[in-house]
Amino acid sequence: MTSRPLRSVLFVAGSDVHGLERALDHGADGLIVDLEEPQTPMTPAVRERARALVSSFLDDLPAEHPTIFCRVQPARTGGMWDDVMACLKPGLAGIAVPKSYGPADIHAADGVLTNAEAVVGRPLGSTWIYPIFETAEAIRQAYEIAVASPRVAYMGGAVSRFGDIHQALGYRWTAEGRETQWLRSKLLVDARAAGIRYPISGMWGGASDDLDGLRAFAAELRDLGYYGMMLGDPAHIALVHEIFTPTSAEVAYWVELDRLGADADRTGIGPVLYGDPNQGEGHVVHGAHIESARLNLEWARALGLTK
Repeated sequence: MTSRPLRSVLFVAGSDVHGLERALDHGADGLIVDLEEPQTPMTPAVRERARALVSSFLDDLPAEHPTIFCRVQPARTGGMWDDVMACLKPGLAGIAVPKSYGPADIHAADGVLTNAEAVVGRPLGSTWIYPIFETAEAIRQAYEIAVASPRVAYMGGAVSRFGDIHQALGYRWTAEGRETQWLRSKLLVDARAAGIRYPISGMWGGASDDLDGLRAFAAELRDLGYYGMMLGDPAHIALVHEIFTPTSAEVAYWVELDRLGADADRTGIGPVLYGDPNQGEGHVVHGAHIESARLNLEWARALGLTK
């Protein structure tokens, strides 16, 4: 399985008929359809209805659709199996696993998926796991969680204003996000150390109409090294895609460094220089610069920006 960059991952309540009907129209790169806690109260009747709605939604997917995950109940609740059996359809990329405490939660989810894949005739190991970090224990062991199963292809830090992670850590939310910068940075390092190619961050917790705040938050995530973020409001998708899409100037720079590196390899002539000497490190091109450019071009190609 090869993961691709997901600039936006939109949450959709599995119990919301109209939300599911519109989910494919917003242009999000990915969806998380929520079966764990799509509404309050989550009565048994609501849960069964949500499973039926999500199952039908996945059955009716067009050939081209976003990368789709279902957020299911943790295995320790006893509810993961029924959630997985409702959503394990050909169009499903994976499950989002909430409220983990350590690697054992991922091992359990892997076991549930392996058994479910065998039952429905899906290739074993073909369903991704997307851990969502909402407990202090999980944040402390993020790397260990990320390497607990080869199914883990994406990771998300559930930064929120009032949710589980707020309860776990006790921070006071601010639009500037200083209180969660360390959290977001740690999860990013753990994800990359575990081989996660395109880390995804948690949500913007501010007002829906505070687009300046959202832009600043998303830009900081991209500056840190994230490639996308979770969203609760489809109206934010266009802005978030702008932030998490390389500019034409960036792509042109990477293409030029790639060309300079190829020329140097062919001719054996150096040093390789680029642009104004006042650029300092950017003027004298080293192998690391060229490899960084090629890695970024891989990202650009995955987004369809270059060949």
